[in-house]
Amino acid sequence: MLPAYSTLATAVADSVLTVTLNRPEARNALNTQMGRDLGDLWTRLIADAGEIRVVVLTGAGSAFCAGGDLKERDGMTDLDWQRQHEIFERAFWSEMECPIPIIAAVNGHAFGGGLEFVLAADFAYGARGAKFALTEVSLGIMPGGGGTQNLPRAVGERRAKELILSAKPFTAEEAAAWGVLNRVCEGGELMKEAMETARAIATNAPLSVRQAKRSIHYGLQSDIATGLRFEIEAYNRLVPTEDRREGVRAFNEKRKPVYRGR
Repeated sequence: MLPAYSTLATAVADSVLTVTLNRPEARNALNTQMGRDLGDLWTRLIADAGEIRVVVLTGAGSAFCAGGDLKERDGMTDLDWQRQHEIFERAFWSEMECPIPIIAAVNGHAFGGGLEFVLAADFAYGARGAKFALTEVSLGIMPGGGGTQNLPRAVGERRAKELILSAKPFTAEEAAAWGVLNRVCEGGELMKEAMETARAIATNAPLSVRQAKRSIHYGLQSDIATGLRFEIEAYNRLVPTEDRREGVRAFNEKRKPVYRGR
């Protein structure tokens, strides 16, 4: 059971956890408490996801996330800024380490840290009309939530340099063409389409989904030979599971499998 968070709204249905960034009055800007809440949420899912098999991350109101809350940061000392940013770093890193799939459903603008949340997810759908940007260099800082690492991996080095160094916003259609988004949806269809994909993932064997995610994530950080060996290690861990036996039985009995994550 997840606790009640002051900056997040959570709901579970059909083994899918919907997480809504819930500061609409501030365009869901990332403040210290949201950083703490997200870090706690992802850490709990890493430790024990229970029946949760997929996460859909979205925003309340018209924006997904406007980035760091600069009103809260106004007047911070250098040390206070760095201490706060460490809270944010842990939130981003634990999102990327979460073993279950995370789908970002980008309902509106995602700037700065908001875009970094999208990039830290496994993949993303976005509403038509949403805009994206890493604006940090226009504010005297730089992306510090994985943006300089995750954006090049999504769009390529040269495109990432253009976007980060210019701080220029780009459209949902451009985000899809360049690899930030998997799909552009009409606004009213965004959550429906994201949830359809989430439920499709949730019906598959959860241990298989996690091992496949892990193999992709870590394999891409190594050479192909090491990646192939990692893949087989991940594969072999599934052979003795109850779910593997259930999947084969269900196929031969021509019925829908019932996976229990064991």
